[in-house]
Amino acid sequence: MEQRINYQQKGQNALKTLFGIGAYLKKSTLEPKLQELVLFRVSQINGCAYCLDMHSKDALAHGEDAQRLFTLNAWRETPFFSDRERAALAWAEAVTACQVPDTTYSRVKEQFTEEELIDLTLVVTTINTWNRFNIAFNNPEAVGTYRAGQFG
Repeated sequence: MEQRINYQQKGQNALKTLFGIGAYLKKSTLEPKLQELVLFRVSQINGCAYCLDMHSKDALAHGEDAQRLFTLNAWRETPFFSDRERAALAWAEAVTACQVPDTTYSRVKEQFTEEELIDLTLVVTTINTWNRFNIAFNNPEAVGTYRAGQFG
């Protein structure tokens, strides 16, 4: 596989918006560790190697336990996640699939305020955008080069 377009170089104007969203989310009330869990899970679903590399490193840097990352694909069958995390992961999966049942919404509303839920949804939709940029323009040489905290 070879890179199609270096979107990070050629798309600086377009990417300013995404970086701005990222800066906003870093200041939100959502826990950084929870955000990284969601970012990693959505990247698993979408199969984005670069984002999996990035968010595994950032999650570990935020104190995430490696065992939880190793079993995240099967989070429903493990005892490692809190009710809040489970609600966030279910929400992330549903929003990514564009199929959000009332039961998932009810569950997430029990764990998050309305503002937090809006921010959580922004986390999910933003990582879906980044995943799609990385998958569409393909940059296999970049996988493995990310350093924890590299982008802030």
